[in-house]
Amino acid sequence: MKYQLKLAHLYPEQMNIYGDRGNIITLAQRCAWREIELTVVPIGVGDTPDWSTYDLAFFGGGQDSGQALIAEDFLRRQGEPLARAIEDGLAMLAICGGYQLLGHYFLTHTGERLPGVGVLDVHTVGGKQRLIGNIVIECDSELGIGAAATAHGRQSPVRLVGFENHSGRTYHGPRVRPLGRVLVGHGDNGEDGVGGGVYRNTIGCYLHGSLLPKNPQLADHLLLLALRRRYGSAVTLSPLEDLLELRAQRTMVERLM
Repeated sequence: MKYQLKLAHLYPEQMNIYGDRGNIITLAQRCAWREIELTVVPIGVGDTPDWSTYDLAFFGGGQDSGQALIAEDFLRRQGEPLARAIEDGLAMLAICGGYQLLGHYFLTHTGERLPGVGVLDVHTVGGKQRLIGNIVIECDSELGIGAAATAHGRQSPVRLVGFENHSGRTYHGPRVRPLGRVLVGHGDNGEDGVGGGVYRNTIGCYLHGSLLPKNPQLADHLLLLALRRRYGSAVTLSPLEDLLELRAQRTMVERLM
């Protein structure tokens, strides 16, 4: 059986910073290697997509100015239907600004309050000092990240590597669980050691770099979530030989640790 997936790329022109587009490229390539047909649809200002037809979504980061440009459109046109899709199990990755707008609000350092859709129980407050540098997050093993990689030299638990550059401090409420704990770097707010948030099949974090080329376990985790939502829980991913990717990942973790 040949699988098909449909991916929504939210605001690719305004929300594409620090190589975030590489996440789309990675998902497309890993699908191509497995002969999974992936259709990528850009969602821009003014668009009103039927979210019930999508299996995956990606929402990248942007400068505060770019984020402000799309915030109203995102809330008004995408907010409620996207929230329903997330509740229904849509697999989604949101980075930095995209992560912030999925929360309740982002209070910028200038005092401007940008409302979010509130599907993630987080809020963000802008700080005067940026949190910049390489980051390593040790994932919560209960999330199952890495379980799809039967041929990978699996790490248990998986340690994700990335690069963060954000002034916003994101704080979690009780209805979102941490993606993992910060081993190196600042994480969501530089205070509590939390890196990223997870709700249902949606993952938000501050890992640029871009994230998925450096962390094939997470890319496959998202693909598997999307496939199982569409085709059933019995779906498995054919293994890929990620020796070079994982060696690079381990080398970076060891260097930073």
